[in-house]
Formats: sequence, structure tokens, C-alpha cells
Amino acid sequence: MRAFLALLASLLFAGLACAQSYPSRSVKVIVPWPPGQATDIAARLVAQKLQDSLGQPFVIDNKPGAGGSIGSEAAAKSAPDGYTLLAASSGPLCIMPNGKRSRMTR
Repeated sequence: MRAFLALLASLLFAGLACAQSYPSRSVKVIVPWPPGQATDIAARLVAQKLQDSLGQPFVIDNKPGAGGSIGSEAAAKSAPDGYTLLAASSGPLCIMPNGKRSRMTR
């Protein structure tokens, strides 16, 4: 029983030992549409709320073009550290990957 309690305590406190506050620096939000478009406006509203809540800047980076694939690709190729977010609609995320797959099988 003691061993079980020790194991349980070590599992509970392991996360605290490595935990860092997020975000500890600015966060980039990539919007694959031009400024003023609906997704851009929604991303700016959410980014402002996150900035107020978390105390770090959330910077909007508009990367329009190619039906949203340019910005989506930039987000996909960014470092997987949680400091680059993508604010996109369903087109670049759902439809374009299927189109690429069908071209590859021909």
C-alpha cells in the first residue's frame, strides 16, 4: 500500500516539477486571409481576450493567398512549441488536403 501511495504521489507531482507558465513570450496567430475578413476579425477578438487573460501579446500575422493554403502551410511548418496558432476556416483544413491527396494518386 505504501508503494502504491508513493507511486501515486510521484505521478501527481511530476507535472509540477516540469511545469512552466504559458505563454512566457508573445504568441503569433496566423490568419490565412486578408485583414478585415470574417476569420481575421474573429481571430483579433479572441487574441485580444487571450492577451488580456494571459498577460502576453498575441500578434496577428495575416498570410493570405491560394485559398488559405499559404498561411495554413506556414503554421504547419512552424516550430511545434505552442507559440504559433492558426485561425482558419474549414476550407484550408478540410477540403485542400483531400485535393492534394487525389492529385497524388493519379
